[in-house]
Amino acid sequence: MRYVSTRNGSEAVSASQAIIRGIAPDGGLYVPETIPQIDEAFIRGLCLLNYRGRAVEVLGLYLEEFSGNELAAIADASYGDNFDSEAVAPLHILDGDTAVLELWHGPTSAFKDMALQIMPRLLTASLRKNGETRTASILVATSGDTGKAALEGFKDVPGTKIMVFYPRDGVSQVQKLQMATQEGDNVNVTAVDGNFDDAQTGVKRIFADRDFARVLDERGYFLSSANSINWGRLAPQIVYYFSAYCDWVNAGRIQVGDMVDLCVPTGNFGDILAGWYAKRMGLPVGRLICASNDNNVLTDFIATGVYDKNRPFHLTSSPSMDILVSSNLERLLYCLAGDGEKVDGYMRELSGGGRYAVDEALRRAVQAEFAGGYCTDADCKAEIGRLWREKGYLMDTHTAVASRVLADIREKEGAVRPTVIMSTASPFKFGGAVLEALGAVTSETGPALVEELSAFTGLAAPKPLSGLGGKMVRFTRWVAREDMPAAVSDFLT
Repeated sequence: MRYVSTRNGSEAVSASQAIIRGIAPDGGLYVPETIPQIDEAFIRGLCLLNYRGRAVEVLGLYLEEFSGNELAAIADASYGDNFDSEAVAPLHILDGDTAVLELWHGPTSAFKDMALQIMPRLLTASLRKNGETRTASILVATSGDTGKAALEGFKDVPGTKIMVFYPRDGVSQVQKLQMATQEGDNVNVTAVDGNFDDAQTGVKRIFADRDFARVLDERGYFLSSANSINWGRLAPQIVYYFSAYCDWVNAGRIQVGDMVDLCVPTGNFGDILAGWYAKRMGLPVGRLICASNDNNVLTDFIATGVYDKNRPFHLTSSPSMDILVSSNLERLLYCLAGDGEKVDGYMRELSGGGRYAVDEALRRAVQAEFAGGYCTDADCKAEIGRLWREKGYLMDTHTAVASRVLADIREKEGAVRPTVIMSTASPFKFGGAVLEALGAVTSETGPALVEELSAFTGLAAPKPLSGLGGKMVRFTRWVAREDMPAAVSDFLT
């Protein structure tokens, strides 16, 4: 299978080349030329396998350069004792029509582990396949969870160095401490004086700077990405949608062929896009519900076809969704429109004026498969409290956004279809907001909130979070947005 840029479909590269590059030379994102198709027999076969086996089968459809044995070894190394659940991504059934897929049982207690435990292994294998001898320099912009997951995944991986930028005041205390205490000889963490969109834009500009790339090449480095703009990050996320469906079948709650909806808390559009790929492959999915917080640019886009980032930016209790430029939406637009020149035009309009409007046909195509909704911070916290009281189930602030949006849609429409909510982080990562949602009064901050939430609820905190307080802080530097290239250059000197 070959991969093309969303802005120019003429140059096709292999999967390994797409993974190495991260972003296409023209600034576009790589997508597969075709989407592989599956049938019910494929799903029935997956139902008999564990998560690692399902990953081999699904990824094998996209990564044809990799042998089955090669993918099996990579999956075994990626999804083992580093996860605290044998199921890797267990499905928790709330009621007859609602299930929660817990994607946060990995080493950083966030869904990003599902891709970032396997991506470094895919990258190093891709480097070998292409005879690359330079050091891969991974640049990451994070709104909170991607940074720590990427750092943990690439820690001391031979032939790589990784640098993470995060918004100085735009992540939770626990998220910041997770990154600041990161171990490894090949890692760096730097805060940016701005929001996530500033950090993400800065990283994209570094990738687009050809003179900078030449300087790095002379030093023996090349740039790549671990954000979901890299296909090697996005493809592993497709797997857990199949796994969720299979686990619901195995629980006897649905039959193979039954339609389900997917409700995804969404910021950068990568997680929900992976669900769209699963649907287009043949997984029986009805609607994809895109759930946003107060930064509801995607909700408005789905409703109107107008993407407009020119609006107030809100810092919320769900910081990983505090995003106004959803990079992966570009992939969806290309796949639905099939026109790289048109997508390139939209992206130029967004970069220049912060706004674009898709044509009527493309707007209808988006609305045919996606529903959008958002909830306020207050509604998010109310949802956490409601689910704890009524079902004894504790959600983090991102998952609760999705749960509330789903409840609002069901109330409005008066109809219910079986729906999987993607649970993207452990509630212990956002202990202060969750305690507040439960009605607790606390004066604690940072890691102490993890222990307090555990005491209040009687639930055990994940091990990666419970030991944070005693770790040494290694990274305290922050830079202005315009100084990001210099920070990268310093790290790679």
